[in-house]
Amino acid sequence: MSGADNEHGNGPGDPPGAGTGSPDGWERLWTPHRMAYIKGENKPTGSRPEDGCPFCRAPGLSDPEGLVVARGKSAYAVLNLYPYNSGHLLVCPYRHAADYTSLDEDETAEVAALTQAGIRALGAAYGPQGFNVGMNLGTVAGAGIAAHLHQHIVPRWGGDTNFMPVVGQTKVLPEMLEQTRARLAEHWPRD
Repeated sequence: MSGADNEHGNGPGDPPGAGTGSPDGWERLWTPHRMAYIKGENKPTGSRPEDGCPFCRAPGLSDPEGLVVARGKSAYAVLNLYPYNSGHLLVCPYRHAADYTSLDEDETAEVAALTQAGIRALGAAYGPQGFNVGMNLGTVAGAGIAAHLHQHIVPRWGGDTNFMPVVGQTKVLPEMLEQTRARLAEHWPRD
Protein backbone atom coordinates (compact mmCIF):
# COMPACT_ATOMS: atom_id res chain seq x y z
CA MET A 1 0.00 0.00 0.00
CA SER A 2 1.54 3.34 -1.00
CA GLY A 3 1.36 6.45 1.14
CA ALA A 4 -1.15 7.92 -1.28
CA ASP A 5 -3.42 4.90 -0.83
CA ASN A 6 -3.13 4.73 2.94
CA GLU A 7 -6.38 5.90 4.50
CA HIS A 8 -4.51 7.17 7.56
CA GLY A 9 -2.13 9.33 5.56
CA ASN A 10 0.94 7.35 6.62
CA GLY A 11 3.58 6.76 3.99
CA PRO A 12 5.72 3.62 4.15
CA GLY A 13 8.43 5.53 6.05
CA ASP A 14 6.11 7.40 8.40
CA PRO A 15 6.08 6.42 12.06
CA PRO A 16 2.89 4.98 13.55
CA GLY A 17 0.38 7.66 14.50
CA ALA A 18 1.67 10.18 11.97
CA GLY A 19 -1.54 9.98 9.97
CA THR A 20 -2.77 13.51 10.38
CA GLY A 21 -3.26 15.66 7.34
CA SER A 22 -3.29 14.70 3.71
CA PRO A 23 -0.83 12.18 2.30
CA ASP A 24 1.85 13.88 0.23
CA GLY A 25 3.39 10.86 -1.52
CA TRP A 26 6.86 11.46 -0.05
CA GLU A 27 8.98 8.67 1.36
CA ARG A 28 10.77 9.64 4.56
CA LEU A 29 14.09 8.56 6.03
CA TRP A 30 13.91 9.21 9.75
CA THR A 31 17.22 10.15 11.39
CA PRO A 32 16.30 10.85 15.01
CA HIS A 33 19.93 10.55 16.14
CA ARG A 34 20.61 13.85 14.33
CA MET A 35 18.34 15.68 16.77
CA ALA A 36 21.08 15.54 19.42
CA TYR A 37 23.35 17.50 17.06
CA ILE A 38 20.62 19.95 16.06
CA LYS A 39 19.75 20.64 19.71
CA GLY A 40 23.40 20.99 20.68
CA GLU A 41 23.37 18.07 23.10
CA ASN A 42 26.82 17.17 24.42
CA LYS A 43 28.11 20.53 23.19
CA PRO A 44 30.34 22.33 25.68
CA THR A 45 28.59 24.97 27.73
CA GLY A 46 31.63 27.23 27.92
CA SER A 47 35.25 27.61 26.91
CA ARG A 48 36.87 25.59 29.73
CA PRO A 49 37.55 21.82 29.60
CA GLU A 50 35.33 21.26 32.63
CA ASP A 51 32.41 22.82 30.74
CA GLY A 52 31.75 19.49 29.01
CA CYS A 53 34.26 19.44 26.14
CA PRO A 54 33.90 16.12 24.28
CA PHE A 55 37.46 16.43 22.96
CA CYS A 56 38.78 16.57 26.53
CA ARG A 57 36.48 13.72 27.60
CA ALA A 58 37.12 11.22 24.75
CA PRO A 59 40.79 10.44 25.55
CA GLY A 60 39.81 9.43 29.10
CA LEU A 61 37.55 6.67 27.77
CA SER A 62 38.54 3.35 26.26
CA ASP A 63 39.25 3.58 22.55
CA PRO A 64 36.00 1.85 21.48
CA GLU A 65 33.87 3.85 23.94
CA GLY A 66 35.47 7.19 23.04
CA LEU A 67 35.67 6.28 19.31
CA VAL A 68 39.40 7.01 19.51
CA VAL A 69 41.23 5.51 16.54
CA ALA A 70 44.83 6.42 17.41
CA ARG A 71 46.73 8.14 20.21
CA GLY A 72 49.95 10.11 20.15
CA LYS A 73 51.85 11.93 22.89
CA SER A 74 50.19 15.32 22.44
CA ALA A 75 47.28 14.64 20.04
CA TYR A 76 44.88 11.88 19.01
CA ALA A 77 42.48 10.88 16.20
CA VAL A 78 38.80 10.29 16.92
CA LEU A 79 35.71 9.67 14.80
CA ASN A 80 33.27 12.52 14.33
CA LEU A 81 30.00 11.66 16.13
CA TYR A 82 28.09 13.46 13.35
CA PRO A 83 30.09 12.45 10.26
CA TYR A 84 29.73 13.91 6.80
CA ASN A 85 30.91 10.56 5.38
CA SER A 86 31.93 7.20 6.80
CA GLY A 87 35.41 7.49 8.27
CA HIS A 88 35.16 11.23 9.04
CA LEU A 89 38.08 11.70 11.44
CA LEU A 90 39.00 14.55 13.77
CA VAL A 91 42.58 15.10 14.91
CA CYS A 92 42.69 16.91 18.25
CA PRO A 93 45.42 18.03 20.60
CA TYR A 94 44.90 16.67 24.11
CA ARG A 95 45.34 20.20 25.44
CA HIS A 96 42.15 22.26 25.40
CA ALA A 97 43.09 25.04 22.96
CA ALA A 98 40.98 27.07 20.57
CA ASP A 99 43.71 28.92 18.70
CA TYR A 100 45.91 27.00 16.25
CA THR A 101 48.72 29.51 16.76
CA SER A 102 48.80 28.60 20.46
CA LEU A 103 49.93 25.02 19.74
CA ASP A 104 53.57 24.35 20.52
CA GLU A 105 55.93 22.73 17.98
CA ASP A 106 55.34 19.18 19.26
CA GLU A 107 51.53 19.55 19.17
CA THR A 108 51.65 21.09 15.67
CA ALA A 109 53.92 18.32 14.38
CA GLU A 110 51.79 15.57 15.89
CA VAL A 111 48.52 17.00 14.55
CA ALA A 112 50.17 17.00 11.10
CA ALA A 113 51.57 13.45 11.52
CA LEU A 114 48.22 12.08 12.73
CA THR A 115 46.49 13.80 9.81
CA GLN A 116 48.85 12.04 7.38
CA ALA A 117 48.36 8.71 9.17
CA GLY A 118 44.58 9.22 9.08
CA ILE A 119 44.64 9.82 5.35
CA ARG A 120 46.72 6.65 4.87
CA ALA A 121 44.37 4.59 7.09
CA LEU A 122 41.28 5.89 5.32
CA GLY A 123 42.89 5.14 1.96
CA ALA A 124 43.66 1.56 2.99
CA ALA A 125 40.29 0.95 4.67
CA TYR A 126 37.89 2.67 2.26
CA GLY A 127 39.70 3.63 -0.94
CA PRO A 128 38.31 7.18 -1.19
CA GLN A 129 39.00 9.18 -4.33
CA GLY A 130 39.86 12.36 -2.42
CA PHE A 131 39.78 14.12 0.94
CA ASN A 132 38.66 17.35 2.53
CA VAL A 133 41.16 18.31 5.24
CA GLY A 134 40.96 21.41 7.37
CA MET A 135 40.00 23.33 10.48
CA ASN A 136 37.13 25.67 11.22
CA LEU A 137 38.61 28.09 13.77
CA GLY A 138 35.91 30.04 15.59
CA THR A 139 32.15 29.79 15.58
CA VAL A 140 31.77 32.25 12.69
CA ALA A 141 34.09 30.03 10.64
CA GLY A 142 31.79 27.06 11.15
CA ALA A 143 33.34 25.36 14.18
CA GLY A 144 30.67 23.38 16.00
CA ILE A 145 32.98 23.15 19.01
CA ALA A 146 35.15 26.24 18.77
CA ALA A 147 36.73 25.97 22.23
CA HIS A 148 38.87 22.92 21.32
CA LEU A 149 40.43 23.01 17.87
CA HIS A 150 40.23 19.92 15.71
CA GLN A 151 41.34 19.06 12.18
CA HIS A 152 38.74 17.37 9.97
CA ILE A 153 39.67 14.57 7.57
CA VAL A 154 36.67 13.74 5.38
CA PRO A 155 37.03 10.97 2.80
CA ARG A 156 35.29 11.71 -0.51
CA TRP A 157 34.09 9.65 -3.45
CA GLY A 158 32.78 10.73 -6.82
CA GLY A 159 29.03 11.18 -6.54
CA ASP A 160 28.93 11.17 -2.73
CA THR A 161 26.96 14.41 -2.77
CA ASN A 162 23.45 13.57 -3.86
CA PHE A 163 19.94 14.73 -3.11
CA MET A 164 20.03 13.49 0.50
CA PRO A 165 22.47 16.06 1.92
CA VAL A 166 21.66 18.74 -0.63
CA VAL A 167 17.88 18.67 -0.29
CA GLY A 168 17.19 16.58 2.78
CA GLN A 169 20.12 17.70 4.97
CA THR A 170 20.60 14.00 5.76
CA LYS A 171 23.57 11.70 5.29
CA VAL A 172 23.07 8.00 4.67
CA LEU A 173 26.01 6.14 6.22
CA PRO A 174 26.56 2.45 5.45
CA GLU A 175 28.03 1.37 8.80
CA MET A 176 27.88 2.16 12.50
CA LEU A 177 30.59 4.26 14.15
CA GLU A 178 31.88 1.29 16.15
CA GLN A 179 32.51 -0.63 12.91
CA THR A 180 34.22 2.39 11.34
CA ARG A 181 36.49 2.84 14.39
CA ALA A 182 37.51 -0.83 14.34
CA ARG A 183 38.23 -0.77 10.60
CA LEU A 184 40.34 2.39 10.80
CA ALA A 185 42.24 1.18 13.88
CA GLU A 186 43.04 -2.03 11.98
CA HIS A 187 44.39 -0.04 9.01
CA TRP A 188 46.20 2.67 11.02
CA PRO A 189 49.87 2.84 9.95
CA ARG A 190 52.25 1.20 12.43
CA ASP A 191 55.72 2.58 13.07
